[in-house]
Amino acid sequence: MPDPHLIALDWGTSNLRASLLDARGQTLETRSAPGGVMAVQGGQFGQALLALCADWLAQTRCPLMASGMIGSRQGWREAPYLDAPTSLAQAARQLITVPVMVVDGRAERLLHIAPGLRCLDSAGEFDVMRGEETQIWGADLPAHSCCVLPGTHSKWAWLGEGGAIRHFKTFMTGELYGVLTQHSILGRLMVFGAEPGASQHEAFAAGVRLGLRGHAELPHTLFAARTAGLMGRVAPEALPDFLSGILLGAEVGGATAGAEPLQQVTLIGDEALCQRYALALAIKGLAVSRASDYATTRGQWLLAGAAGLLGAAA
Repeated sequence: MPDPHLIALDWGTSNLRASLLDARGQTLETRSAPGGVMAVQGGQFGQALLALCADWLAQTRCPLMASGMIGSRQGWREAPYLDAPTSLAQAARQLITVPVMVVDGRAERLLHIAPGLRCLDSAGEFDVMRGEETQIWGADLPAHSCCVLPGTHSKWAWLGEGGAIRHFKTFMTGELYGVLTQHSILGRLMVFGAEPGASQHEAFAAGVRLGLRGHAELPHTLFAARTAGLMGRVAPEALPDFLSGILLGAEVGGATAGAEPLQQVTLIGDEALCQRYALALAIKGLAVSRASDYATTRGQWLLAGAAGLLGAAA
């Protein structure tokens, strides 16, 4: 196996994913475990890391780079929020470090943690991201482009020159879907787990169009996910997709309202979620491209290089 040059850690709320990268930033081996920030008890982050890749630490001297919620207030050590616009080079100068105890309780290695970003929205309220910025930089997007990272809290980000992240918006679309289907009256008429078919696809598209039209009145628009079932306009097994479409349509409508004109959006993230967003964006009339599946590790590799860590490893 080629010599490893970086241990890249995507350390989020629920999971820990570790990748061993070679001299070109290519993945040699990947491991994952349910050792996310919320799963680690009593601040035992070092133990969680060693449980996953202690052999890598023992066999190599390459640096460690982490991004994600591990740098949050609930993580190993809080990394600062940098004010947007921020470039990768600026972030690389603001890495924080924590010692990793490997042998006999001695601090054998340092873990480098990427900072997060913050910006002010039009109402003067803060928005934040932690981990997504590394994915965006790893996607190697052109200047003045827009990207979307679907998820529980999806992120829309607009880039400037040199890949700097100018500003961004968070939409709690995924979390709202979970709350509304599980804890509100909207879920009472729904049947979950049906095989995907034409009725679900049509219901999703209809929901997107409704959400695009009614995004400014979302508390009212959402009630259609109940009345459509009561009036028999949408079948019970298609109602979850109808609600999903309303929420995605409202997100797309809200994100693009008053923003600079968009022609294309780049999607970064999970394949299944990106497919749903691609359909919603297409209904809006926007072209869609997909970033590499390895955007996170690529971003971690680029941060490590910009911080001068890879030269030490070589």
